[in-house]
Amino acid sequence: MMELTRKGEYAIRGIVFLASRPPEQICLLSDIAAAVDVPPTFLAKIFQQFSKIGLVKSYRGTGGGFVLGRSADKITLLEVVEAVEGPIVPNRCVINKGECARDATCNVHPVWVDVQHRVRDILNEVTLQKLAGTNPPK
Repeated sequence: MMELTRKGEYAIRGIVFLASRPPEQICLLSDIAAAVDVPPTFLAKIFQQFSKIGLVKSYRGTGGGFVLGRSADKITLLEVVEAVEGPIVPNRCVINKGECARDATCNVHPVWVDVQHRVRDILNEVTLQKLAGTNPPK
């Protein structure tokens, strides 16, 4: 079963909240966590991870907090999900070629590959801008 973990769910909630704010507005972690009902310490770890890969920018000190690393129309749900969950994998045989000794002869293998591609395509079409219901910056 492909299921988003709690970490994935929290990550999406937090970053969609950021996407709903004006691009230049720095948001405190505690405010984000309260708004999306996520434990602040858990969200802090997720946002540290996001900061390392450029999905968010962090600012330290007084007036510090977080903003999106790029505009909301340039960040996809696929990027967010894979940042915390790793690659979308419906079955271990699609992790790497040769992972399963039967992948070349298995009739189901192409189905798993297709599932993986379709799920990735769907998630890649959804931007944070769409999820947050915001208009792109002019």
